[in-house]
Amino acid sequence: QVQLVESGGGLVQPGGSLRLSCATSGSIFSIYSMGWYRQAPGKQRELVATIPIGNSGGTNYADSVKGRFTISRDNAKNTVYLQMASLKPEDTAVYYCNAKVRLGTSLSDYWGQGTQVTVSS
Repeated sequence: QVQLVESGGGLVQPGGSLRLSCATSGSIFSIYSMGWYRQAPGKQRELVATIPIGNSGGTNYADSVKGRFTISRDNAKNTVYLQMASLKPEDTAVYYCNAKVRLGTSLSDYWGQGTQVTVSS
C-alpha cells in the first residue's frame, strides 16, 4: 500500500505561480513512477506530468504545460513536487497526485485526495 497526500493548492492570479507537493508513505520502494493529473469541471482527468522513480525513464509533460510546469522529486523527503508558473485560467482544476506501483508483474494506480488550483483575477 502507498499513501499519497497533496498540498499547496489555492487561488492565484493569472501569470502567478504555485507549487504542489505530494508526500508519499507506505511501500514506497514499490513505486515505479509518479505523476500529476488534473480534472476540470465537466472534463475528463488528464495527465499533466510524470517522473520516473524506479526506472530510468525521463520526465514527461502534457503539451499544454510544457515550459511552464516542472515536476521534481526529493528522495530524502519522499516527496514529489509540481512547480507551476505562468498560470492561466485554463489551468484551473483539481490536481491529483498519482503513483504507479509494482504489484507482481503489473502496475496499479494509487491516487491522492486532490488539491484545488484556481487561476482567476
